[in-house]
Amino acid sequence: MALSQKIQTPSCTYEQPLGLFINNEFVKGVDGKTFEVINPHNEKVFVSVHEATEQDVDRAVAAARKALEGEWKTVTPTARGRMLVRLADLMEQHCDTLAAIEALDNGKSLSMAKADVANSANCIRYYGGWADKIHGKVIDTDHETLTYTRHEPVGVCGQIIPWNFPLLMWAWKVGPAVAAGNAVLIKSAEQTPLSALYMGNLVKAAGFPAGVINVLSGFGRVAGAAISSHMGIDKVAFTGSTAVGRQVLQAAAKSNLKKVTLELGGKSPNIVFNDADIDNAISWVNFGIYFNHGQCCCAGSRILVQEGIYDRFLQRFKERAQQNKVGDPFHPDTFQGPQVSQLQFDRIMSYIDQGKKDGATVEVGGERHGTEGYYIQPTIFSNVNDEMSIVKEEIFGPVCSIQKFKTEEEAIKIANGTNYGLAAAIHTKDLNTSIRVSNELKAGTVWVNSYNMISYQAPFGGFKESGMGRELGEYALNNYTEIKTVRIRLGDAMF
Repeated sequence: MALSQKIQTPSCTYEQPLGLFINNEFVKGVDGKTFEVINPHNEKVFVSVHEATEQDVDRAVAAARKALEGEWKTVTPTARGRMLVRLADLMEQHCDTLAAIEALDNGKSLSMAKADVANSANCIRYYGGWADKIHGKVIDTDHETLTYTRHEPVGVCGQIIPWNFPLLMWAWKVGPAVAAGNAVLIKSAEQTPLSALYMGNLVKAAGFPAGVINVLSGFGRVAGAAISSHMGIDKVAFTGSTAVGRQVLQAAAKSNLKKVTLELGGKSPNIVFNDADIDNAISWVNFGIYFNHGQCCCAGSRILVQEGIYDRFLQRFKERAQQNKVGDPFHPDTFQGPQVSQLQFDRIMSYIDQGKKDGATVEVGGERHGTEGYYIQPTIFSNVNDEMSIVKEEIFGPVCSIQKFKTEEEAIKIANGTNYGLAAAIHTKDLNTSIRVSNELKAGTVWVNSYNMISYQAPFGGFKESGMGRELGEYALNNYTEIKTVRIRLGDAMF
């Protein structure tokens, strides 16, 4: 099979790399395997890419190790930063192509895909600025010793990213790792491998030495498992489900006890108090659950509304949800595209069916949208209880539940009554309420009078079973450096 193919999308025609990107070259997999990529809009295969297996992970690790011990080791932090900034510039120059790729194999609307490209480029540029600002400190221990710390690269980093934000997660992972001087191999999700591969072209054009950034397309059970357990990988970062995160952590522990960061699932509460601005709250609650087709780890899927405004809020929310434009990702009016795959479509529909069987009331949606593609209607369940699967488990689709509460204490208890702790939100005009409740919520991010406002300058990650470690901001750099203490004896005294 060829290593590239011309692909025509409704917005552009471009040359799509198909091979694995190892050592700054696109190559075929050692085993010669390929797998198909399906357009979720029409359920049709439109391209196949080369599949990475264990031997390809070995090749990528070898390339990364050679870079670390060779040319990359001599590149100054300032030069690393310039390369990242050049990469960000190239991403912006290729924005239309990258956005079309995201819309094609992920199904997200083209307008949202363009926003993802902009945010991804800004993230890479942000870490380009950090590259020459990662340093230790001198510690005054005594008069006869010079003591200082060094922040050194961890080494070879294996990074496994999900399918819901393919390009954005690429940037979140690669940016801090490379800024800190590491070499990486990043495995894309098998559902959405295309933008990660296209980034290989830009990596090479930005001037990165061979082996610093390697991109593998493959399946979690093969390539992902090989990365997690590889003795030559010093750190692994994973974004995905809590169940798979446990497997990654176990594999890392059983191999060389490599460093691990995990950004996992969520079942995030979105709390609306009686004094909230209802129009503003409804807009953000709608965005909080239906953004990116509900395929968002921090989606506000549990909506808690205080009893004084519950009936009015529910009616208005139903009206707003029905206004969301569901359809072709390339149509300019589309807000919600298809789910990413048949497997994900079936999973979401099974939760909807279970919610109906459990006695929850479907206020809006609850069915397939259209007859072609993996489209699901925006769905709202009411009359739910905390034991229902639609309330307890992460659905990862355009499905939410709405519950009534009386007091602030009750809202906090319901919100924290989950194994997850990724995000939460509060809607209120009272500053004291917002601070008091934010402090009580067990979540890595709390939004007030907004939702899904993620910035590359601020840390993101979860409490409890939503993961460990933090992405983004200066905090992410802690995941990619080892701290070394150096003590130099200055005096003449001896023991």
